[in-house]
Amino acid sequence: MRIRIHQYEKTALLKELIDEFIPPGQYTLLEDEDGPDAGEAEDADRTGADADAGTAAEAETDRVGEIRADTDEDVLEINRAGSGDRDTIKREIFREMAARTGKRPDWGILTGVRPVKLAGELLSEHQSDDAVRRILKNDFYLSDEKADLIIDMYHHQIDAIGEAAPGSAGIYVGIPFCPTRCLYCSFASNQVPDTEIEAYLPALHYEIEYCGRKLRENDTMIESFYIGGGTPTTLTAKQMDELLDTIRKHFDLEHVREFTVEAGRPDTITPEKLRVLKENGVDRISINPQSMKQKTLDIIGRSHTPEDIIRAFETAKAESFDVINADLIAGLPEETPDDFKDTLEKILELGAGNVTIHTLAVKRASRLIGIDSEYHYKAAGRVGEMLKWSRERLDQAGLLPYYLYRQKHMAGYFENTGYAVRGAEGIYNIRIMDEHQSILALGAGGISKRYFPESNRLVRVPNVTNYTEYIKRIEEMCMRKENKFFN
Repeated sequence: MRIRIHQYEKTALLKELIDEFIPPGQYTLLEDEDGPDAGEAEDADRTGADADAGTAAEAETDRVGEIRADTDEDVLEINRAGSGDRDTIKREIFREMAARTGKRPDWGILTGVRPVKLAGELLSEHQSDDAVRRILKNDFYLSDEKADLIIDMYHHQIDAIGEAAPGSAGIYVGIPFCPTRCLYCSFASNQVPDTEIEAYLPALHYEIEYCGRKLRENDTMIESFYIGGGTPTTLTAKQMDELLDTIRKHFDLEHVREFTVEAGRPDTITPEKLRVLKENGVDRISINPQSMKQKTLDIIGRSHTPEDIIRAFETAKAESFDVINADLIAGLPEETPDDFKDTLEKILELGAGNVTIHTLAVKRASRLIGIDSEYHYKAAGRVGEMLKWSRERLDQAGLLPYYLYRQKHMAGYFENTGYAVRGAEGIYNIRIMDEHQSILALGAGGISKRYFPESNRLVRVPNVTNYTEYIKRIEEMCMRKENKFFN
């Protein structure tokens, strides 16, 4: 298929919408003869895969999604009227692609990460669920189900945790190490000897001391604290105890409503480490099985067993953490809907009060994309079945959807959804998706976001991702925050 978008240069988001209907290798975005070369200009910045895979449009074989390439004379012409409004152009793309493919993605023309944030902004403006529902359906082409979901979810968030207090912040501390790298992973996740972790920690302690001092000087109230990764429990019990001791010494934790550590990989969890977490005030942990099927764990590169997952839950329950979260992934290679159902049932039996159902995403930095770049298209049908069943089953178990976000290249272009029993909602998760609170992120790969309520804008302040560069440039990382976050 060949597509030409007229008189609109910023085509990256438009390409993302087209990708929801057909894989990038099945269409070519042609140069606009009436204006600047939009297609070529965007290729250099495009974050999706196969931006230059245009020649595939000449093949006349049916592929994923049952799309047949058109003849050389047939070009889909978009925006002949020359509109400068991106959403108007996206609506035209949606209508044309739906007519040609028979698909109508549930999220309509939305390609962004944070649809619940959009619902909240519309509700603030219109003060009416019915009015917002009409806008979501008529202007953004959302399905009835998705429109209702994000409206209800926004109300649930406000009821559960309220709005962020003015001047408050959430804190993120990153531990960019894991025992192994999973097939689908694109995060900062390094497999290194213990000596490298030992070299990283002094730099992190330095940044903690600096940020703690600046937050006190600015009288910033910390609402939530989140240690993520990677896998933070890759650290030894002694290293974790020293890290948490430094945090408690330099941050004012008096008003913290939630303190989370991603225990993550069950093979890194020990009674001693969990005891250290509990003694240092951590009240929420994540144990991320992803699957309870041994063959799947082997395929995705996990070095643990289902029995390790069970032991990790039992150990965590013995320490009486307020909330135990579990992450599962729908659409893992070779998993059937029955495999996924079995995993979720077992996790519920283990007592998880907070469950996040992720849709598998084929990300550019993952190993999976090198194996099958179109996997997320092929898995869409079974993933849709898994997600539908999980919503119904979790509702039966008393876990309600409380936060949601989307990513590029997800199977079926669905979503990731967090569910929780009442009172177990993740505050940090809600705030980082809502983007109406500053997030201060420490460690390699951390991206701080300073929120300015008077103009409703965010300023990003990133740390370098490479942990060795982070160690070398730790003073520079602190100065970035000095100049862009604290000023």
